[in-house]
Amino acid sequence: METESEPYVRLATLRQLHRVVADLNTARSLADTLQTVVDGIVVGLGYELACVNLVRPDGDLVVAAFAGDPAAEALITGRVGSRPSWDRRLTMGEDWDGLRFIPHTEGWVLMEDDVPQWHTEGPEPRFRDEWHPEDRLYAPMYASGGELLGVISVDRPRNGRRPGAWGREALQMYAFQAAIAISNARLRANMQRALVRLEREQQALRASEESFRQAFEYAPSGMAIAEMGGDQHGRLLRTNDALCRLLGRPASVLRRYSFSDLVHPEDIGTLLRTSAEGGRAELRLGRRDGTYVWVSLRNSVVADAADGPRFLLTHVEDIEERKRHELQLAHRASHDSLTGLPNSAELRSRLGSRLCRRPQSVRATAIEALDAAFEGREAHSGYPGPGHEVRVDAGGAGEHGFQPDGSERFAGAEPFEYPGVPAGRPDGPYDHHVHTVAPAADVDDGTKGLAVLFCDLDGFKSINDRFGHHTGDAVLIEVARRLTTCVRDGDTVARLGGDEFVVLADGLGAADAADLAVRLRNAIIPPIRVDGRAVRVGASFGIGWASCGMSADEVLRSADQRMYIEKRSRSKAHRRAG
Repeated sequence: METESEPYVRLATLRQLHRVVADLNTARSLADTLQTVVDGIVVGLGYELACVNLVRPDGDLVVAAFAGDPAAEALITGRVGSRPSWDRRLTMGEDWDGLRFIPHTEGWVLMEDDVPQWHTEGPEPRFRDEWHPEDRLYAPMYASGGELLGVISVDRPRNGRRPGAWGREALQMYAFQAAIAISNARLRANMQRALVRLEREQQALRASEESFRQAFEYAPSGMAIAEMGGDQHGRLLRTNDALCRLLGRPASVLRRYSFSDLVHPEDIGTLLRTSAEGGRAELRLGRRDGTYVWVSLRNSVVADAADGPRFLLTHVEDIEERKRHELQLAHRASHDSLTGLPNSAELRSRLGSRLCRRPQSVRATAIEALDAAFEGREAHSGYPGPGHEVRVDAGGAGEHGFQPDGSERFAGAEPFEYPGVPAGRPDGPYDHHVHTVAPAADVDDGTKGLAVLFCDLDGFKSINDRFGHHTGDAVLIEVARRLTTCVRDGDTVARLGGDEFVVLADGLGAADAADLAVRLRNAIIPPIRVDGRAVRVGASFGIGWASCGMSADEVLRSADQRMYIEKRSRSKAHRRAG
């Protein structure tokens, strides 16, 4: 209800509104502007509490500024309310010419939504227009294009009453000015960021050539620029001092080469893939003294918008020490720490690489089936007759000229399914694997195979118990040395564990393997001197044969059993004497 002093109230409010709006335009940053907005409401518009909920890029609203109560400010500043919850609030209650008033009689349904809220305890209203502690009054702020910028929320008018027509209009006018101030603050912030970014880009552009030159020339690791495409693809155009020192060649000499001229022959494929795609590779580059050094190459393709890729910027890092360390770790994982021989895992790996799951008997069965299937077609197909024998190389491996899928196409013939062998099996009898076969057990027919000699030391335990582990270790080291000197290059001497050793010797017949076992035993039995003391051990050998269709464990178990048969066949004294 209008009173006689209403004109004076309006005049005072206009003065306060003018003052707080003027303050909006003095704030420099967006944060200062938001805080000035809520401070102006508390100081100039007669509300005890005010906050600004600002729309984020994702559409939700965050409490960006608060004034009037430090406890409430600490509690809800920075908290987020979802956009659907806010849209619900801005469509409820009463529309006060752009403001949204939700009386406590309707607002109770909003107590459980996710919009940050702050309520104070207070008495129930005594008359109709008295402000209730749970009343809500919102002033939406819109940009010039009509999109929502944020919402001003006010609470607890100082006169304890709901605002009248003039108070509502003053709040609406202030919200309009606040929206302009916030938009201007954002615009200034964006312009400032753009100016700073532009200045930085200009500075970076002015300094880029010098920065690149210094980074290139003084880099602690090698750098090179090479041509890409054309007849001179890969030719080095520019190299830094670090790369020259690494390869032992001056820059003037390196300009005559490309990386393909310097790379190790085994790594040329890796280099070509890396050059074509960019990326990273580890390979070896040649030095002036003829040695090779392991390096890590990282290529960046320098593209031209019109002509496509033109240059390769290559970073060359010396990884020789890391590669050496990796080789040492791999050696430790696959070799016995005491003797330096391959360990059990490495032995099984080497033995398993020579074996496949195809039983040896399948080969003859399949050939016989082929002979029967194609009998009478030899003249047309060129396939050998029933008297044909499979050729076996000196290593005891049958070679097959069949297709990898286990079949061979003859003129007018369909693929043949072999009995007992799944069609297309990768380890079938007619793949490109060189099969390992064992010599006949009853007669020496000249077949050569992969001999597995299982060695167990006789009398070692008593030496270990009597003289200690130091002496026992010395004996094992010497036995390993003697075994290694008695075999050929390419043969494997491994320590299986304890006092057990295994020798893999390829290309041996039955008599050859027996002779090798005798030579190894004779090499072991001479006295071994440890700390001025002579000790002797004997050795028992079991000879097994590796054959496709067996696993590595089956091969070793077979040789182990033969060793124990041989050990039991001799007396204890005879075993110690070798």
